Amino acid sequence: MDSTTIKEKVKAIASKREMLVKLSEKPDLGNLKLDVTQALDELDELIEELHLTFPETAKN
Repeated sequence: MDSTTIKEKVKAIASKREMLVKLSEKPDLGNLKLDVTQALDELDELIEELHLTFPETAKN
């Protein structure tokens, strides 16, 4: 897999972050809240790794 494909795939996944944030704010999630929170944490780590690996993807 080339770097362009990796960047595009990570950006596509990152574009769904806001949906996870909204989902995490729902009061009726119960035990799923932990899973949503973990998904957000892992997504943030993935985005950070992308910016470290490909600095040109970081927004200033």
